[in-house]
Amino acid sequence: MTKYDMPDLILASSSTYRQAQLRTLSLPFRCVVPEISEDALPYESPAGLARRLALQKAQAIAKQFPDSIVIGADQVLNHQLNPLGKPMTHARAFEQLTQLSGQTVVFHSAVALISAQTQQIRCVDCRAQFRTLTPAQIQAYLKHERPYDTAGSAKAEGLGITLLASLESNDPSAIIGLPLIALTDMLSRIGLNPLEHISSHSTITDIEMPSEP
Repeated sequence: MTKYDMPDLILASSSTYRQAQLRTLSLPFRCVVPEISEDALPYESPAGLARRLALQKAQAIAKQFPDSIVIGADQVLNHQLNPLGKPMTHARAFEQLTQLSGQTVVFHSAVALISAQTQQIRCVDCRAQFRTLTPAQIQAYLKHERPYDTAGSAKAEGLGITLLASLESNDPSAIIGLPLIALTDMLSRIGLNPLEHISSHSTITDIEMPSEP
């Protein structure tokens, strides 16, 4: 594959955070939103949930666009072997951060890539130590950041970084939700090394939402 043979690259997500991350690779892409349930299965581990959802998101869009390269991703916070996802509400976010105060947890960030030739999946872990937080500090953070669409309410690319005492990972980008080091390797394995396909037109096209039932 040469830089002139740029394939159709699709991010199976509506996440503005993952879109911003993928733009840093300077590859043109578009977004198509998958329509799947994100509920955990009985006895499913947090890491297993992240991997399954990342793959199902990619598979759902790959079925619609079989000639494209599709990226799916998901992140689940592992708190004492229990999965914590997006809080969606202020009350639930406050509850999550109260639980996480002073705790050490793992963020499982999974990414799947599907093309006509291959299917790949990786899961990158970020081990995070939360500071001991007061109710007033949690409320101030939530009022400022409103992180209701972020796993565990910890928006690390924003003020959420102040919630953490330490963070350990071999792929720091994974804490935001899309492990770029792993993804770059996955893309390179199918002949799409970002350094060989640098584009001046790396912005995304319109997001395609699932149709109404």
